[in-house]
Amino acid sequence: MKLDLLAIGVHPDDVELSCSGTLINEIKRGKKGGIIDLTQGELGTRGTIETRYAEAADAARIMGVEVRVNLKMRDGFFRNDEEHQLKLIQAIRTYQPEVVLANALDDRHPDHGRAGQLIATSCFLSGLAKIETTDESGKPQPRWRPKYVLHYLQDWYHEPDLLVDITDVFDQRMEAILAYKTQFFNNVDGHEGPQTYISSPDFLDSVTGRARMMGKRIGVKYAEGYVSEKKIGISNLDALLQIET
Repeated sequence: MKLDLLAIGVHPDDVELSCSGTLINEIKRGKKGGIIDLTQGELGTRGTIETRYAEAADAARIMGVEVRVNLKMRDGFFRNDEEHQLKLIQAIRTYQPEVVLANALDDRHPDHGRAGQLIATSCFLSGLAKIETTDESGKPQPRWRPKYVLHYLQDWYHEPDLLVDITDVFDQRMEAILAYKTQFFNNVDGHEGPQTYISSPDFLDSVTGRARMMGKRIGVKYAEGYVSEKKIGISNLDALLQIET
């Protein structure tokens, strides 16, 4: 299945927290979007592997993605090495995305930065014909290099190279985030479990606050920011937001 947009996150919920608004936007415009989770989030304090899969499936349904797969790398212990690169290259070549949304290159959680580097490296290497991979049926895969790799912002602030207006889909974005009932604050059943960095109401407030701050910079209510190692070009000025700021 060829995708227009592929969002990759090292943990289930990384995509929802950081780039789901952009993903939903593009899907509503008729594009095909998918998600790859690199790990099962098995080291998370709250929830289990089983609940993470169920929550990820609920979030995928809310976002309307075509496919969501988990590469089952070891949470906390995966590396940016040949073994992991080849596994990700095979997935990139399977879905042939034009644009990849990826973890931050440097962040509070060491998995985020390591995953961001792994994704960037794998996207480049996927374009080299002499790196050989096969699909699930054993057939050789053609090389494929995404046109852009955009690294979304996570915990630490990085000056964005690109801001995307997500105002119209913000409520849907938050619904996708809240599909992770074991991870984020909710008191529906009264069983909150052990508290973590992301389980307080303040954390969800910060998610909204970040989107508002990014939106203010381009004259809209909510936005998501991205860092690109490649210069971003547009074919015409119609893509620019025509808002006075």
